[in-house]
Amino acid sequence: MMDIELLRSFVSVVDAGGFTKAGERVHRTQSTVSQQIKRLEDQLGRPLLQRNGKQATLTEEGERLLSYARRILALEQEARDVVARPMADGVVRLGIPEDFAAYRLAELLSDFVRARPTLRLDVSSGRSVTQKRALELGELDIALYKRNAGDGRAIAAWPERLQWVTSRKHPVDLKRNPIPLAVAEQGCLYRNRLIHAIEAAGRTWHIAYTSPNLPGIQAAVSVGLGVSILPDVAILPEHKIINETGLPPITNTELALVVADHASPATRHLAEVLAAFCSNFDPRDGGGFQSGKQRLAANA
Repeated sequence: MMDIELLRSFVSVVDAGGFTKAGERVHRTQSTVSQQIKRLEDQLGRPLLQRNGKQATLTEEGERLLSYARRILALEQEARDVVARPMADGVVRLGIPEDFAAYRLAELLSDFVRARPTLRLDVSSGRSVTQKRALELGELDIALYKRNAGDGRAIAAWPERLQWVTSRKHPVDLKRNPIPLAVAEQGCLYRNRLIHAIEAAGRTWHIAYTSPNLPGIQAAVSVGLGVSILPDVAILPEHKIINETGLPPITNTELALVVADHASPATRHLAEVLAAFCSNFDPRDGGGFQSGKQRLAANA
C-alpha cells in the first residue's frame, strides 16, 4: 500500500518543479522530501523523477503514476471532509415486521430520507420477537412490532385483527383430527396463540409446515398443507377465511410503535410519521388497520 504522505510529496515536487519549493509546500526540508521520493521509488521499484540539480522532471513511470496520485489524494481529502462534516440528523435504526405493507412503507421511508440529506436510515425487516429484542439491546432506535395488547410502553399502538385461513382451492377438512397447521418457528407470537386456541377448543393438532418467514407460511396455506392465522395485511387471494365456530377467534394482539430512551429528534420525527401512516392505513388498500384506532400509551 502506497503511503499518502509519500504521494503528497511526489505531487508537490512535480507541481513545484523541484525539491526545495516542494519542501516549502509540504513543510518539509529539501532533504526530507528527497528521501520520501526515494522511498516511494523503492516501494514501486521504478524511478519516478529525473534529478537535474534543484530541478526534477518526470520519468515515463512517474507520468503514469501522477494522475493516480492526484486521484488518491483527492479521495483522501474527500473522506476527511465527509467524516469531519457535522451530521444534522445522524443515524436512525428502524425495525419493521415483514408482513406490514412492505412496499407502501418502503415508499414512505424513501420520501422521509430524501427530504433529509444528512440522515442515514438503517432498516431491518423481520420477526417481531427479534425486533423487540434488538430494541431492548440498544441495536435499534425505533421499532414497529407485533405483541400482546398493552405489553409495555409505546408511542402508539393499534389493535390487530387475525383471521383463521385455509386454501381457497384445496381447503383443509376441519373435521379431521389432528388439524394440520402451517406456522412460523418457535417464539412467534402467532404460533403460540394459534396452538393455545386449538388446544382450548379441545382439538388435536400437528405441525404440517414450519417456515422462518411469512411467504413460506402463505404458500403452505395456499396449497392446502395446513391452516394458519394471518393478519388482514397478509391474506392472499389464494386464501379463504375460515368462519366456522369450531375455531375460536384470536384476539388481543397489536402493532406497537416503540422508540428507545433518549431518542434523537430525527427518531422522534420518524415516529410521528409512522404513527400517522399506521393510523390511516386501510386494510382494503394493501392491508393494515382501520383508521382512527390509534391508542397513545400513557407512559410513552
